[in-house]
Amino acid sequence: MSKILIVDDEEANVRVLSISLRSDGYEVVTAYGGEEALAVFQQTAPDIVLTDIKMPGMDGIEVLKKVKEIQPDAEVIIITGHGDIDNAIEALKYGASDFLNKPIRDEALSIALARAHEKLAIRRKLKEYTINLEKEVRNATQELRRQSNFMQKLIISSNDGIVASDQHWRIVVFNPGAERIFGYSRDEVIQGTSIMELFPQDVAGNFKQMNARPPHRSEVQWQETTIVSKDGTPIPVRFYGTLLFEKEAVMGSVAFFQDLREIKRLERELVRSERLAAIGQTVAGLAHGVKNILHGLEGGSYLVDLGIKKGDTSRLTTGWDMIKRNIERTSILVMDLLTYSKEREPEFQACLPNEIVGDVCDLLKEKAGEVGVVIDTALDPNIGQVVMDPTIIHGALTNLVTNAIDACLFDEETSKQFRVRVQTTLDRDGWIAFEVEDNGTGMSTDVRKKLFTSFFSTKGHRGTGLGLLVTRKLVEEHNGSIQVRSQLGKGTCFTIRLPYQPSEPV
Repeated sequence: MSKILIVDDEEANVRVLSISLRSDGYEVVTAYGGEEALAVFQQTAPDIVLTDIKMPGMDGIEVLKKVKEIQPDAEVIIITGHGDIDNAIEALKYGASDFLNKPIRDEALSIALARAHEKLAIRRKLKEYTINLEKEVRNATQELRRQSNFMQKLIISSNDGIVASDQHWRIVVFNPGAERIFGYSRDEVIQGTSIMELFPQDVAGNFKQMNARPPHRSEVQWQETTIVSKDGTPIPVRFYGTLLFEKEAVMGSVAFFQDLREIKRLERELVRSERLAAIGQTVAGLAHGVKNILHGLEGGSYLVDLGIKKGDTSRLTTGWDMIKRNIERTSILVMDLLTYSKEREPEFQACLPNEIVGDVCDLLKEKAGEVGVVIDTALDPNIGQVVMDPTIIHGALTNLVTNAIDACLFDEETSKQFRVRVQTTLDRDGWIAFEVEDNGTGMSTDVRKKLFTSFFSTKGHRGTGLGLLVTRKLVEEHNGSIQVRSQLGKGTCFTIRLPYQPSEPV
């Protein structure tokens, strides 16, 4: 059986897991924190690490990163608590083999350990494949007939796509796994196709760079990329590649591709399930928001009835204004909730980001002027027509500019000249940045931590608590990110970064 390192700051959890795993025949070593775990790992070299994600000091993510630096082939299983799905997915990106939710069920633990063992076995096989393929190319003229039958069975039996080339980059090995991923048959590519034509540009570029280096064994460690199959379908894969040498001469290359379509589908299902669960958990918050709106409607209707009964126009007007405000709050709450709960793919089209910013500011200038807030813009002239989803940009910016105006409105420092500044910038690294900055109340550290949680609002009964949650969802659907910096009493700046894709000229 394998050796397992258990890492958790709670001694009871470590003890229970140790007893269970030892009863299954595993050799178990333990640690009660991240730093101790690294020391134990270097001393004992376990095959598998089972670590809690939430620990004081060095957390589970850092333990994962350090373990992978020390021994990339070690398998790390992350233990998460309720609500840590984002951290769990982040852990998968850093190379975790699996994650388990607390409390840990025996069946789930057994499945996760079986997967880890399977991955360890696959890695060992892949190393054998690479070594055997290198020998096969080096000794092709002398031992090809003797080795080909054995190598063919190994390659054909692999679930991964294996593609090997000769020194001229012509494909000489294209196994059934590669046929499933790329969509081409072996006969279509063998000898007649170059890996530079078949592989994505980033993968082909890696081989070119390795070939240009001084003569030594070169390899590209496992990384994620996307290939385009024969029918034009983009397929997410994990890729590993190496050059094959005879003395100092490059004799060929070999690349391994793992199909990630099922894994990516499961990741999307996890995110979707977590979002639906979050909606269920926020029913109480929604009820509270509706209750506040109902109170407003009841108060307004009472004043309307009283005004009608006594012929008091002033009360009638005041009551009707209260009803209209709460109808507007109801509309905002419902639309935000629908937007957050509904899956939506971006609808990309040619648009002008600077014009969208100008439209948002024009729509809100009157509202801002009523409360003494000035809106100004600083638009990067280098941003022309791009391919984006204008609805997403417009909706996200409208939320942020509205919040910025409210931040000025709620500031008790009346001597300020309140301003909201909206700026666009084209970054050198191929992103468009939209900044919305105000000089209003600002936020404390505690408030910033809660910004993107369900039904959290600093506006009291005026807010729904969904605006920023919806904004972040819109931005992430566009493959972008949103960041915030703020200082209490000084103001706040939100920054949206979206991929820059210029529109093709007509």
